[in-house]
Amino acid sequence: MGDGQRLPRWVWRLILAVAVSVALFDASLSILSRLTSLIGMIVVALFLSFATEPAVSYMAGRFNMRRGLGTFICFIGVVILTALFMFVMAELVINQVQDLIDKAPQYLTQASDWANRTFGLDIETGEVNDLLKDYQSDIASVATDLGGRVLSLTSSLVGVIFQGFTVLLFAFYMTAQGPIMRRNFCSILPAEHQRTVLYLWELSISKTGGWIYSRMLLAALSATFTWAFLAILGVPSPLALALWVGLVSQFIPAIGTYLAGALPVLLALLNDPVDALWVIGFILVYQQVENYLFSPKITAQTMDLHPAVAFGSAIAGECWRVRSERSWRCPRRV
Repeated sequence: MGDGQRLPRWVWRLILAVAVSVALFDASLSILSRLTSLIGMIVVALFLSFATEPAVSYMAGRFNMRRGLGTFICFIGVVILTALFMFVMAELVINQVQDLIDKAPQYLTQASDWANRTFGLDIETGEVNDLLKDYQSDIASVATDLGGRVLSLTSSLVGVIFQGFTVLLFAFYMTAQGPIMRRNFCSILPAEHQRTVLYLWELSISKTGGWIYSRMLLAALSATFTWAFLAILGVPSPLALALWVGLVSQFIPAIGTYLAGALPVLLALLNDPVDALWVIGFILVYQQVENYLFSPKITAQTMDLHPAVAFGSAIAGECWRVRSERSWRCPRRV
């Protein structure tokens, strides 16, 4: 190639820059793929830190408590509540499966009597009941093992034990040394951006903690009223069902109310079909009381919103939920 056909130097620099960029991008993707689990744990720890730091700051300011001790108390409370919920739900599964096994002959007899009266059949359930009684002890032991498996599965959903301790450790230091961490992070930023970043960071902590505490208060109210109603009605395991309804209905958006109400309705249906209707009525009535009475007042206090704004948000959320239900039930035809 002659001197007139030689490539300019900038072309070689461009090729080198592209090659280096591709290599760095590939190396970055490889590193991110290996650190995905760690990044996920840090994000979860940051959210947990945002949720607990308002309580820690309150204890530090009100009782002159060290942030480390306040963080430790908050995390111990979270661990105890989680373990209590898992234990109660495992006991619920074991008790209900055992009760279903014990009442299986009665249910089978009632079903056969109804079929004989309605359709003129002649179904005999004696032999089937005898078989059920023979195997009830074996099935009961299987039910106990199933309850243990459910407890193990619930624990695995929270994460592997090592990952759980890693998240708690990250969250502990993020919360206990929150002001120091924010100050160190803002010190590397330009001076004109430090105040804005610090304000947004503290605002995120305040609103996240306010949302969590409002959900917890609403869950406590829901669990209390549900427990009282189910206990009066005579539905089995009212405490476990109340805890289930309170937590699931508040911390799972959109469909949480229906997932929470399905379990007590099912157990009430097995106990007495009329009780199931009462439970459905209670869920519908309490949902309206919560949306228009409890939620606006609690949100106004925990998230520092004007009561009118909180009430309007509740109405907007209810309208959005109803519209979503209608669009789901009646899809448009193409």
